[in-house]
Amino acid sequence: RVGSAMSLSSAVINNRLQELVKLFKERTEKVKEKLTDLDTTSDDESPAASPAKPAPATAPVPPPGGEPEGDKPVGDEHYCKMLCCTFKYRPWLDHLKNYQFPSSIDPLTNLMYVLWLFFVVMAWNWNCWLIPVRWAFPYQTPSNIHCWLFVDYLCDLIYLLDILVFQTRLQFVQGGDIITDKKAMKVNYLQSQRFKMDIVCLLPLDFFYFKVGVNPLLRFPRCLKYMAFFEFNNRLESILSKAYIYRVIRTTAYLLYSLHVNSCLYYWASAYEGLGSTTWVYDGEGNSYIRCYYWAVKTLITIGGLPDPKTLFEIVFQLLNYFTGVFAFSIMIGQMRDVVGAATAGQTYYRSCMDNTIKYMNFYKIPKTVQNRVKMWYEYTWHSQGMLDELELLVQLPDKMRLDIAINVNYNIVSKVALFQGCDRQMIFDMLKRLRSVVYLPNDYVCKKGEIGREMYIIQAGQVQVLGGPDGKTVLVTLKAGSVFGEISLLAAGGGNRRTANVIAHGFANLFILDKKDLNEILVHYPESQKLLRKKAKKMLKNNNKLKDEKQAPRDPLIIPPKADTPKLFQAALAAMGRRGGRGPLAQLQRRLKELKAMQA
Repeated sequence: RVGSAMSLSSAVINNRLQELVKLFKERTEKVKEKLTDLDTTSDDESPAASPAKPAPATAPVPPPGGEPEGDKPVGDEHYCKMLCCTFKYRPWLDHLKNYQFPSSIDPLTNLMYVLWLFFVVMAWNWNCWLIPVRWAFPYQTPSNIHCWLFVDYLCDLIYLLDILVFQTRLQFVQGGDIITDKKAMKVNYLQSQRFKMDIVCLLPLDFFYFKVGVNPLLRFPRCLKYMAFFEFNNRLESILSKAYIYRVIRTTAYLLYSLHVNSCLYYWASAYEGLGSTTWVYDGEGNSYIRCYYWAVKTLITIGGLPDPKTLFEIVFQLLNYFTGVFAFSIMIGQMRDVVGAATAGQTYYRSCMDNTIKYMNFYKIPKTVQNRVKMWYEYTWHSQGMLDELELLVQLPDKMRLDIAINVNYNIVSKVALFQGCDRQMIFDMLKRLRSVVYLPNDYVCKKGEIGREMYIIQAGQVQVLGGPDGKTVLVTLKAGSVFGEISLLAAGGGNRRTANVIAHGFANLFILDKKDLNEILVHYPESQKLLRKKAKKMLKNNNKLKDEKQAPRDPLIIPPKADTPKLFQAALAAMGRRGGRGPLAQLQRRLKELKAMQA
């Protein structure tokens, strides 16, 4: 029928017009946004790649039978030809040849200076450990005297280089400024107490060798360079990740050295009384150092079972040994306790907090299932972070250092959030300091549908699942490390800040949380960023509402509604007029309908 055909054509035209209007409307909105705010970045578009550089007119020709010159490995460039052979030399030799000694040295951060202190401490230990041995035991003989003197003067050379080369180049702080001037650094060292001790260490008492012979006691001033030893300890502990291990080794070395000195004194006393003259002295059998060291251990640790002294000299020596042993041993035990206590301070704090929490839960008769989850949280948080609360550690640092740590830990994740792209960089830095780290256990609810959203979540480690569906248990999507959710709740208003889905932790999850209150306090100082964030939040909320409307109404209303069919009575009248051949209005209308029908065909 003519009416049905016209209705169908009208519906087709309306659908096409609807699509055109929708396309023009979207294009108008995009152009309007670009004109109103040039700094707004699209959330759907990724940043465009930098334009590629134009290729050169002529590409480089690779050598025949070889690789292109640009793809040639770096190591292949270091070859040298000699006679008929080709040798590969190491690039570090060139760096070593071209190396220039620094004019000033930072004693706190320069690793080369720490390495040099190691050699100085080794020379100091040589003197401290072997001067008593050479003085007491008959290990220094005319046949090997040249070996002892060679190492002695090598240690003296290290002492001298430390004074002339390194100590005069050390930077220092004066009035808050780091002084790097050569003359000022030299004057500062010459006026210090360390310079005086270094000069005493190198007193040339060796000239007395020509008169009294090679006596190791004349080298005793070399042991006074103890300042280098303590400085090396401080520098080494600052660069070690587990400094308590070195402290335990150092304390053990103190105990061994005290036993070493006592064994030397015991052999000297035995030689003074006469080897084997009494039952108390060393009898001269076996390895002299091992036997005397064994006696020193039994004396200082007061094990007992020692022979009784016979002479007055032996009694006085033994009394002094007992008093010194009790005093030294108690100091060593106390220092070892402090070292071990400092090493396990964090573990002790963790155990104390866990025990107090368990005591509290038992007092109020908390169910065992809840207690087990609390224990699981304590164990995972401690093993994953090494601490229970990061803020307790960072609160001791200045604001600038806290910012540096937060940038290195969190900036790469936060900078990828679409909501904060284009915002003031300093605003993001202030926001990084407000992030809190929270650990969620498996199947813990991060947020529930319908609750008021006051936080934004950034996944640092682990995964979370977004649940939905009719039963609220269907997994809609799984978010991994680096993902962000809940950002619209920070800036939404008027009821738009309610959670739209349930989010649970899939396994253990470490999340960063940013509170809405903290963000509002920051945005007070950055009005431009606040304007941009609100515009982005409004756009995200609008897109979410548009998706919901499309799901609820699958078809858009027509702009031009379809025309109703021609009534049957009117169609009969038109047919009768056509058979009569009338020329009235009805006949003209009939001819017009025929023309429209022909056009539609």
